[in-house]
Amino acid sequence: MPEPITAYQQLEQKFARLSALSGAAAMLHWDSAAMMPTGGADARAEQLAALSLVSHETLTRPEIADLLTEAEDATASLDEWQRSNLREMRHRWRHATAVDPDLVEAHSRSTSRCEMVWRTARLDNDFATLRPHLEEVVLLTQRIAAAKSAAFDLSPYDALLDEYEPGCRQAMIDPLFADLEGFLPDFLAAVLDRQKSYGMGLRPDRPFDEAVQRSLGLEFMTALGFNFDHGRLDISHHPFTGGVPDDVRLTTRYEADDFTQSLMGTLHETGHALYEQGLPKAWRSQPVGLARGMALHESQSLLIEMQLSRSADFMVYALPRIRAAFNGSGPAWEMDNILRLYQQVAPGFIRVDADEVTYPLHVILRYQLETALLSGDLPVADLPAAWNNGMRKALGITPPNDRLGCLQDIHWPGGAIGYFPTYTLGAMAAAQIFQAAKETIPALKAQVQKGEFAPLLQWLRDNVHALGSSRSTDDILKSATGAPLTAAAFKAHLQERYL
Repeated sequence: MPEPITAYQQLEQKFARLSALSGAAAMLHWDSAAMMPTGGADARAEQLAALSLVSHETLTRPEIADLLTEAEDATASLDEWQRSNLREMRHRWRHATAVDPDLVEAHSRSTSRCEMVWRTARLDNDFATLRPHLEEVVLLTQRIAAAKSAAFDLSPYDALLDEYEPGCRQAMIDPLFADLEGFLPDFLAAVLDRQKSYGMGLRPDRPFDEAVQRSLGLEFMTALGFNFDHGRLDISHHPFTGGVPDDVRLTTRYEADDFTQSLMGTLHETGHALYEQGLPKAWRSQPVGLARGMALHESQSLLIEMQLSRSADFMVYALPRIRAAFNGSGPAWEMDNILRLYQQVAPGFIRVDADEVTYPLHVILRYQLETALLSGDLPVADLPAAWNNGMRKALGITPPNDRLGCLQDIHWPGGAIGYFPTYTLGAMAAAQIFQAAKETIPALKAQVQKGEFAPLLQWLRDNVHALGSSRSTDDILKSATGAPLTAAAFKAHLQERYL
């Protein structure tokens, strides 16, 4: 007679089913952004709401609570990965049981509708049309935050943040951001003064053919180690990485006047995708096999885009291929000039196009605005004015319209409040991790110049990707770099590159 199945084993089976449901929803989200006709929006909202409700109902059944308690009483029989998996199961269960199923369904339906309205509103510079939909999303998100706040004994914002970056709190973010806010204004002024001394660089002849841009992006993705047997690249309004680890879906967008925007966007998403493809295969249907959190996820995308791909070493490898792709020649295509363009610093309106010096200021502004939206101190109707005032204060520029202002990001229409800080936390972690990689791999500089990226990818696999969610973000950083997250490596990187 077979041994009776344990509580922990039953939980693994149930969470594997939840993983399949989550993967299906991820594919539907990707399709809605990359392939779906606009007329499918209402049907897609219903599909996603139904999947969200089924997943929530499955996770919140009373038997799950009983199984968790029983499994936690028998941890002596579990190995380290299983214990970590049980911890992550409990974390997900706590988030799910804190929220009423009807609220989960309403929030899913509302965000799906709002995202589709946002796409048109952004193109048409029409905040008035988006406003009532965004107000509904914010209201429902406030209700979710209140429910989780009561369940976790956290502030409403911390309760939302914990879902994107487990264990992270505003009390951890605020001093890190204060450090950057104290450093960046004077540093930015010094960089801009230095740039004036050698000019802004020559722009290569345009336009840049979209098919050539795509081909170049695919070439670099392959070189970096992306496995196209388990993923693909498409186009969307807002670049993102979706899908599941065995079928990673990247998107980018193309600009005829500037191939660097698409190329860097593609490389940024490739960093996300490499992380997903490197997650522990044996645990991909379990919570412990998921990416640790969005700060670490952003560290991997920014490590590839900012630390690696904008470096002089990378351009030794990449520039001959870029020149050949666009038939480029002359002074505008010389290394010094291309590096000047790639590393150009200038306050701008669009976050995803921002350089790494001004980018944190974009994120800090959004962090301040979304905390005010969640608390109710900032009504949605006042968002455009608050955004413009914040941009003027942070970067000395005022968006001429909402398309270049508060309509540019999909996050709030999608209900992702509590997400934005992870971008800059990720930038700091990227600098810290890449510094450790350079110290550990003495030949890395020469390898990058020759386009040999396998040693770097393997180091990332060993020290970050393959760990999944088995450890906390800080524990992963301490193991890989010898220290918890600080702004020191990021500031040192900026000073070395730009001054």
